[in-house]
Amino acid sequence: MTRIPNASVVEQELYDHVTAHGANEGEVLDAYARLAERTDSPAFAFLARLILDDERRHHQMLDALAESIRATAELTGRPSPIPGLALFEADRDRILAETERFLALEKEDDKQLDRLAKDLKDVRDTTLWELVVRLMQDDNAKHQRILEFIRARARDSIG
Repeated sequence: MTRIPNASVVEQELYDHVTAHGANEGEVLDAYARLAERTDSPAFAFLARLILDDERRHHQMLDALAESIRATAELTGRPSPIPGLALFEADRDRILAETERFLALEKEDDKQLDRLAKDLKDVRDTTLWELVVRLMQDDNAKHQRILEFIRARARDSIG
């Protein structure tokens, strides 16, 4: 376990938790990669690679979170990989306008994907197509969560 100079108890505990979780994610990454490479099922390999891509991104996010906690605790002034919320003070009006536009686009895309998924119901037992479309809808839901966060924080910065 790495001790962070000048870290509060809470910061150290957060850092320890995130780095331990990141180590576990690394093991999961390796397991998915091995399984995807060794299977004779192209369908399973495709799905395992989708999960592997997400797990890799999660691992990168955990690394960035751990480094951000460390940078904040050390008080060195070096930039944090995950920035603070001050970014919403700059360019707030444009951010709000574009966020509303992107939210509308994501919602419209979700409707179109829903129609497409319904059109693919007849082949759900013989293809991965409907699942792929539903996964895209899951991504849209995530995008909407991010955009709603941005909108709320940008609105909060109005002062």
